[in-house]
Order: sequence, then C-alpha cells, then structure tokens
Amino acid sequence: MALGTVTVSYELRFDTGRVCLDLLATAHPGERLESAAVLRAWIIGSGLVPEDTTLAHADTSWLVAFRELRGQLVPLVRGRPAPGVPSYDLALARVNELARAAPPVFRAVPGEDGTLVRRLDGPPGRAALLAAVARDAVDLLTDPVARASLRQCAGDNCPIVYVDTSRGRRRRWCSSEVCGNRERVARHRRRAALSRA
Repeated sequence: MALGTVTVSYELRFDTGRVCLDLLATAHPGERLESAAVLRAWIIGSGLVPEDTTLAHADTSWLVAFRELRGQLVPLVRGRPAPGVPSYDLALARVNELARAAPPVFRAVPGEDGTLVRRLDGPPGRAALLAAVARDAVDLLTDPVARASLRQCAGDNCPIVYVDTSRGRRRRWCSSEVCGNRERVARHRRRAALSRA
C-alpha cells in the first residue's frame, strides 16, 4: 500500500469506529507502529490531519509518545472502570493530561474548485495530535451510549475493540474480511473434517 511517497508493507486498519480505538489496533497482531514513517502514515490515515499534510517533523519521539498513549488506553478501553486500582487511575490521569493540550487548529480555505476545504493553520505539533486522540478517548469513555456499543472481536486471539453501530448491534468481528473470514474458513474445515470421519 502506498501513502504519499512512503511505500509500506504492512496494513494499517481504520475500521474500529473511533480514532483512539484505531490507535489501539496498531498493536495487533504485532507492533505496527514500527517507525516514524509508519506513524506519519497512521496519523494521515486516521483523519487527524488532511491527506496532503507534511509531517516530516514527526520523529521517533512522536513514535514513543503515541505508543505510550496507546498503552494508557488499554486498561481504560479493554477493562471495566476500576477507580482505585493504581494502573487504571494512572492511565486515566495520563489520558486526561494529554487531552488538555490544544488540538490542531483548522481553518476553512477555498479549494481548487472554489468549495471550502479544511486545512491546518500550520504544521501540527505532537502535543496537539496526542490531544486529539486523548480527547476522542475521553469522549468515548464518558458517553454511555458509545461505551455500551464497545465490543471486543469474537475472532480467535483478536483483542481489537470496536464500536458496534450495526443494525441490532449484532456485529461479531472487528472486520468481516479478516476475523470473520477466518471464522468462516475454520467452520468450513470443521464441517469437512466431520464429514470425512
């Protein structure tokens, strides 16, 4: 897959329904945020900034910061609220601290065809982009409807959490094409094995 001038040999996913959950998904099945270039691709792919944003200033310190935020989100999103548990309280405090920074500033400017398009007011800073992800997590965690729609993928060994917005709230997998397909293939193999026995 090619993003701008960077060719990447991995797949970043943006199908969880929230940017903070998409960040969590970068740890499965292994570390996907392997370099600053991959992080830049993730920032653009997640919609935090417009596609034509230059992020050349995003270095390895950004990579460390985004991975740290991801680690803080784990107990908040995957677990049940557990105030008083030190790891939960520390994670919540850190996410709240990151959310305090001013998010990236956008402005409306005329595009090539005259319609208004969204552009950054200047190069986005690390703190601003971390704040945008942390604020998304705060919004998710404090919205009872969104929180009630959180699901963990039913796929074997898949820890991905997503927002289930399907009709009837019956979505089972993070991705029908990935985990859903694996489940269908496994079911077919089980049936075939039983019919041979």
